[in-house]
This record gives sequence, C-alpha cells and structure tokens, in this order.
Amino acid sequence: MHAQPTHTAANVASRREIFGWAMFDFANQAYTLLIITVVFGELFTTVIVGERDDNFRLANLLWSLALAISYLLVVITAPLCGAIMDERAEKKRFLFVSYLATVASTAMLYFVAPGYVMLGFILIILSNYAYSMGESFIAAFLPALGPPESLGKISGFGWALGYIGGLFAAGFTLVVLGETSAENFERIRWVGPFAAGFFLVAALPTFLWLKERGTPSPDGGAYWQTACRRVTSTLQELRRFRDLTVFLVSLLFSMAGVYIIIAFAFIYGAQVIGWEAGVRNIMFIIVQITAAAGALGFGWLQDRLGAKRTYQMTLALWICAIVAIWLTPQVTDWVNMLTAWQWQAQYVFLVVGCLAGLSLGSSQSASRALVGVLSPTTKSAEFFGFWGLANKLAGVLGIVLLGGLQTMVGLQASILLCAVLFGVAMLICFQVNEARGRQAALDWQPSR
Repeated sequence: MHAQPTHTAANVASRREIFGWAMFDFANQAYTLLIITVVFGELFTTVIVGERDDNFRLANLLWSLALAISYLLVVITAPLCGAIMDERAEKKRFLFVSYLATVASTAMLYFVAPGYVMLGFILIILSNYAYSMGESFIAAFLPALGPPESLGKISGFGWALGYIGGLFAAGFTLVVLGETSAENFERIRWVGPFAAGFFLVAALPTFLWLKERGTPSPDGGAYWQTACRRVTSTLQELRRFRDLTVFLVSLLFSMAGVYIIIAFAFIYGAQVIGWEAGVRNIMFIIVQITAAAGALGFGWLQDRLGAKRTYQMTLALWICAIVAIWLTPQVTDWVNMLTAWQWQAQYVFLVVGCLAGLSLGSSQSASRALVGVLSPTTKSAEFFGFWGLANKLAGVLGIVLLGGLQTMVGLQASILLCAVLFGVAMLICFQVNEARGRQAALDWQPSR
C-alpha cells in the first residue's frame, strides 16, 4: 500500500517550477488562437474552402468535422496515455512528443492553399489532436504543484499567462501578416509556421524546469497491458470518486459550449456581425485581456469561496454572455431606433466580447483546478486523462451539434445552443459535494 503524498516544504514545487509549468499555457495559446479561433478557422472557411453560396454552411460543417474527429481521437487515447504516464512516471516524455507533433503539423499548414481542402482538413485533425493531448498532459502535473487550497490560484496563473502569450503571438501576427482574405493569402499563410515557431521556443522553460515527480511502478508491463490494466482498475474505482465522476459529466456539457465559442466566435463575427479587420483585431485584444483577468480573479476567488461555487458562477456568466452575443444585432437596431445614434453591430459586439472573455478565462481555469482538487496525486495523469476525455468528447458533442444545427437555422440562432449546454452543466454540478470529493482524494490508497 502507498500512502497519498502530502505537500511539505521539502516536496512543494518552487516558484520557478510553477512558472515553467505555466509557460506551456503561454506557449500553446499561439496554436489555440491563431489556428483554431482567430486566423486559420476564418481562412479555412472563407478562403481555403471558398464556398460562399449558402452562408458558408458547407465550409463551417467541414471545419466542425475536422475538429470533432481530432477530439474523438483524444477521447479514445487520453485515458490510456494517462494510465501509462502514471504507471511509468513518463509525463514529461509524453508531453514532449505531443509538443513536437503539434509544432510539426502546425508548420505544415503553410502548404494549405485555396482549394487544398483535404490537406487542410487532415492537418487540422493532426495538429489539433496533438495540441489537445498536450493540454491533458500538462494539466496532469497540476495536483503535485501545491496543496489543494492553492490549486485555484496556480491554475488561474497558468491560464492568465496563456492569454498573455496569446496576446503576444496573435497581436504580432495580426499586425504583421494582415487581414484574412484571398488577396492577402501569400502573407497570411505564414500563420501556421509562426504559431509553430512561437510554441517551439516559448515552451522550452517547461522542459527545463518542470520536474517528473512520479515514481515508476516496479511491476509495469508492456505499454498496452499497462494502459488497459490501469484504466480498467480506475473505472472500477470510480464509485469511490462519485463527486469527481458527477463533475466530469457537468464538464461534458459546459465544455461543449466553450468549444463552440472557441471554434466559431471569430467566424460568427465575420459572418453574422460582418466586422472589419480592424474591429476583429480589437476584439482579439479585448478577449485576451479580459480572459486573463477572469482566470486570475476567479482563481483567487476559488481558493476562498470553493472550487464548485466558483465554477457555477462562471457558468452563470457564460449564459449571460451567450444571450448577449445572440442579441447583438437586435440590440444595435433597438438602440439606433430609440436614439439618434448610428451604432454598428460590430462595435456593440466589442462590449459583448468583454463578458465573453471573462467567462472564457474563468471557466477553464476553475474546471481544471476542481479536477485537481478531486484527484488523488498518484493517479493525477490518469484522472486528467479522463478530464481530457470529457473535454474532447464535449468538443465532439458541441461542434457536431452546432455544425449540423447551423446548416438548418443559420449560425446566429444556433449560438443559443451554448446557453442550453451551460444551463444543463450548472444543474448537474449541484450534485457535487466538494468537501466529500476532496476527502475521497486524500483518503485514496492504491493496492498492489
């Protein structure tokens, strides 16, 4: 039997190690923002596919399918990889492989020219799969970086630093590479190599300073045998982690909404709001700053109010943001009708972006920290593998639903799906008892 590790002055992570861990969030935001959210998603749907006859519905559907397939691959493989990482103490090795794979496949997006739809489709699947696996792998280090009462602050610091990294990466790209258009394609096609290069360099502190704190099991077998044995054992033991299990179900619905926003927010701005390139750039800056503030602020609140309560507050904030996004064109018309102002929807949308940014940073940080609080340290990679499974299954669910729904009713009406998903997540989370779940994690002892 192995006792659950405690966090003493001797084994607590140093500030440098925590900073090294957080730098992976700083680095990988270049991929999320430049490829999925801000630039390449719009480039793929409006230029690479170039299907303009039916409100981009075919292009949006292809983009949805590429992301959904990549997330489905994560669903299949993340728990197995997490089991191996815990058993063999190989978190850093798996993280490094995912990092190199993300860099290589992202750099190759340079070769996706207009009409090369299948090449772009395949590279998005590969790069987003590698990135998403790395997201689960880096999160698995969190429970060992500090005591449970500090994980909200540590997670919030990582997310905030990530949004600052995104601000640097995408800010430079938007200024230097210019607008996303067919006329500017020869410049904007460099977005893939730039995102890859930024990730390659900025993540180096992670591999220099982050420690592999696990201990390899003396009776580990082959990789496949290890993975199957550990995952089977964990599935049997999940009844002892009822609150974590219920929370993962809640997370499935909330992250479905988040992934829709990440994948379609800037596409929504281009297709529904009809914003100009300059307004898009301002929106990007606003979202990054407010998301960083949300991650830091709610991380601080979480360590004082509790992880569950903070998570539910972020869901309520999301519902308000979604309704505001949906109503932006109507609100603009109402204001112009009732006043002498002649506002444009794109400028009203900037105000909504503040609320969406706060929601984005706070919800992602709070959910990651809550999994850390409810997970035994010696099974952190495996449980964060299930966190990755719930996240990406959510991605499949949300993006496929949105992709299909927008072909029938259009993108603006479809966005209300997110509010429904956040509402369901909030209701499910009422069943989570944080104190009981934290005690279950502390009491767990593995048997050999």
